[in-house]
Amino acid sequence: MRLRASSLGGLRLVALFEAAKGSVVLLAGFGVLLAVDHGVAQTVDALVRHLHLNPAKNVPRVFVDLMNNVTDHQLQALAAGALAYAVLRLAEAVGLWRARAWAEWLSVASGAIYLPFEVYELSRGVTMLRFAMLAANLAVVAYMIYVLRAQRAGR
Repeated sequence: MRLRASSLGGLRLVALFEAAKGSVVLLAGFGVLLAVDHGVAQTVDALVRHLHLNPAKNVPRVFVDLMNNVTDHQLQALAAGALAYAVLRLAEAVGLWRARAWAEWLSVASGAIYLPFEVYELSRGVTMLRFAMLAANLAVVAYMIYVLRAQRAGR
């Protein structure tokens, strides 16, 4: 029990991180639903203009072309997936905030799943964002393993 009290601050920090990830994905899911309601082409065009991107350039053009070929059903499925992911992350955040063992295990498992993909992305080219994502995820997984091991040792 002593570890739980001493690690509560770290658990809450991880909980806030997971809640932030869940909230961002939830907002993105609502954005996808907005595209269904207002039309994909109109929404993508507004997004490209809002970000001050040149639609004739390569990256915005690929995005616009991709979004123009997606169906409302595919967008609804994407929004449902975003909702499921956000619910999982937010439930994990609440569990970590309340220092629940199931949330600690979920945090280790869900964080470890991403590590091979993040290492692969980093191998394709080092950027600050890729490095920061890998470092943050490694820190969370390592900390959660530390908490779980310390609790096991304390029993």
